[in-house]
Parts: sequence; structure tokens; C-alpha cells
Amino acid sequence: MVKSTVRFPEEVMDKVERMVEEGTCSHKSEFQRFAVEYVLSKATDHDPDVVDFDEICTDIFPEQTDEYITEAEPDSTEDGAFIQVATRVRQFGRRGKITTAEQYIDTHYPASDPRSMLLDDMLAPYRDGVPDE
Repeated sequence: MVKSTVRFPEEVMDKVERMVEEGTCSHKSEFQRFAVEYVLSKATDHDPDVVDFDEICTDIFPEQTDEYITEAEPDSTEDGAFIQVATRVRQFGRRGKITTAEQYIDTHYPASDPRSMLLDDMLAPYRDGVPDE
């Protein structure tokens, strides 16, 4: 990894430190790496390499969740696609975003699909307010 020194105004660093205190990122360097990777992913065809990039995006930009849902491919046949969908559904459930999780399932599988039923069952503990820890 290459080391780079960047100078920021104090008020910017104050906001970054608040986000670290809130737990959005574990430290300032992680936030800065995320910010650079995020901009690159939006401006170019860069594939982010930051650990938990999608989760950090969801934490920082919760209003964009619906945008990602509409971009989902309903009949993805890629290896691991179900695991990725299940992971995302669980994230939404743990955050109490049950309606978003249900919409996410619906964009990937028809209601009669066994995978849809399984994912819906995964949400049951979160609907009851008892998430597993």
C-alpha cells in the first residue's frame, strides 16, 4: 500500500471524527480510503477494494437504498448471487428496514420462488424485534 498525506480543513476533519465516533468507520484512514474509492467508483469503472464497502455506503447514504433496489437484476444466475441477496436482506433486517428487505427480495425472486420464501423466513426474527446477535 502507498502512503499519501492529505491536508483537510479542520471542520472537515471534525465531521470525519464524528463519523468515526458514531461507528460508521473504524478510524479516519478507513473513512478517507472509503471516500476516495467511492468517488472513483462513481466517476470511473473502478471496483472498490475497501472491506465492507456496501455496508459503509448503506450507513452513510441510507437514502440511496431504493436506488440500489431498482438497479437489481431480477433473475441473476451468477454463482453466489443468492448468498449476496441473502446477506443484503439480513443487513436490512438487522437495521430494522423490513419493508426495504421485502422490496429487495421481490426485485430478485418471484413470490412463488423457494428462494424468496426462504429469504422471507430469514426476516421473521427481525419482524418480531428479536434480531440474532
